[in-house]
Amino acid sequence: MQRKIIIAGGTGFVGRYLEQRFREAGDAPLIISRSEPHITWQEPEKIKEALEGADMLINLAGKSVNCRYNKENRPEILRSRTETTALLSELIAECDNPPPLWINASTATIYRHAEDRPMTEEGGEIGSGFSVDVARAWERAFFAHDLPETRKAALRIAIVLGDGGVMEPYRNLVRFGLGGVQGPGTQMFSWIHIEDLYRIIEFIAHRPCLDGVFNCAAPEPVTNRELMEKMRQAFGAKIGLPAPAWLLEAGALFIRTETELILKSRWVIPERLEKEGFRFKFAAIDEALQDLVP
Repeated sequence: MQRKIIIAGGTGFVGRYLEQRFREAGDAPLIISRSEPHITWQEPEKIKEALEGADMLINLAGKSVNCRYNKENRPEILRSRTETTALLSELIAECDNPPPLWINASTATIYRHAEDRPMTEEGGEIGSGFSVDVARAWERAFFAHDLPETRKAALRIAIVLGDGGVMEPYRNLVRFGLGGVQGPGTQMFSWIHIEDLYRIIEFIAHRPCLDGVFNCAAPEPVTNRELMEKMRQAFGAKIGLPAPAWLLEAGALFIRTETELILKSRWVIPERLEKEGFRFKFAAIDEALQDLVP
């Protein structure tokens, strides 16, 4: 049976992939975005109409964090997540036939810098700093109001690997001989193949007992040193110059991004999903790169 699936913030790298996969499965995804031809955030009545009778809402909306965390970008990074989530909550509450499932994006960055042990949903320690504050505010907005007819699941998503996204800058670094260790190289890199993210959404959708917070990361994270070695192997690069932290800081300033995206140690394990029986198609970085690198 064809499902009506609403993807809010669905024009980005992840949203486009999910839309394609749902269409391939015979479903009818609708996109909420900042601009036409999609339903826009300035049209709450149309959003409510879309939500009415929908089978699932997936909210990915939020300004990219691949920018400088300055006084202009910080409020927009926060607002673009919390205000859209709050609006969706209000509109669902007004629906006569609300979606039975709402899956909201969150981020694995919510956990502290961890090189000593992995972070799980139950035993993970929440970190500090701007990115963590945004993640916590985003989840608060999501869980703020009880919607009796709508089950909620927040996905703490690790770095997503797919055809696009972070694979583009990594490909360029490696091809130009810059695919060496970044910073100390000991920082952990938690990741997830984009197909497994889609499969997790379907896994939760078909199990009405599942709600709350889920870590969406492959079960085999790697260090930055291991990651860059695997990248060089995948792209056939024999050498890769290292990038010390001071050089990354200078480069990040030049290209207007933050070194946190590279230097923070994200060691996140999908404990809940594995206990519930989810099996990853791409559990190891070798498998993911073999699928993604032509």
